[in-house]
Amino acid sequence: MASETHVLDRPPEGANADWTIPQGWDGYSAQDHATWDTLYARQMALLPGRASAAFLRGLDALKLSESGIPDFEELSDRLEALTGWRVVAVPGLVPDDVFFTHMANRRFVAGNFIRRPDQLDYLQEPDVFHDVFGHVPMLADPVFADYLAAYGRGGLRALELGSLKQLARLYWYTVEFGLVQEEGELRIYGAGIVSSASETRFSLEDASPNRVMLDLARVMRTDYRIDDFQQTYFVIPSFEELLRLTIETDFAPVYTAIGHAPAVAVDAVLPEDVVVTRGTQAYALGKAG
Repeated sequence: MASETHVLDRPPEGANADWTIPQGWDGYSAQDHATWDTLYARQMALLPGRASAAFLRGLDALKLSESGIPDFEELSDRLEALTGWRVVAVPGLVPDDVFFTHMANRRFVAGNFIRRPDQLDYLQEPDVFHDVFGHVPMLADPVFADYLAAYGRGGLRALELGSLKQLARLYWYTVEFGLVQEEGELRIYGAGIVSSASETRFSLEDASPNRVMLDLARVMRTDYRIDDFQQTYFVIPSFEELLRLTIETDFAPVYTAIGHAPAVAVDAVLPEDVVVTRGTQAYALGKAG
């Protein structure tokens, strides 16, 4: 989210008042398209059996298997027919109020640049592969599409209440790094996982991280890692339950209740947690050592 990195306080030259810009699809090079294809092929070798069924359905419905970086207009036409969302290009990270306003109105903001071939495994700022491959397939699912629109509305309210830090944690642990239970198994749906070959494996198969059932207040108190694998992943029982919690909860009293509570450490397991797997934290401890 925009609050995690410095952003400009006004649209840069060439951007519209709402910070959108043309995608510039004709300007992509053959190498740019080849980089997308390399990343796509690598992830598709890993995701069947690991990714949520909703994510895989979205890939098919939006025809993301076609070669090369998608044209946002064509992609948006397919997506809008399914759930009313469109994809709009922006020049990098945008201010929080802009981000939430677009989201509340079913416009997903996406960077239009793609990483270099030597950056396949890690990129600090989200690129078009992270934003489009990672996020957009889930927006083809009606329930998750409604959740993200509700989150956008909630984000605007959180700005008014001075509680953005707490709500940002919910985004991080669901939209970016969420796990879901499907047919008795854990599956990935968060964009930060499904767009990363290494975290796809780590989040599901490594013994290091904790995997804990999602509780709104708990999540909104929990710190997170922006520079490495997560030390705790939160699990939802279904997208329907995530949407229900978001719509039926008045977040203002939750913000008040947790406002002065200490943050929960990234590796903590609390007595009240419903633990799916308690992690060894071997990976993080090894890096620290």
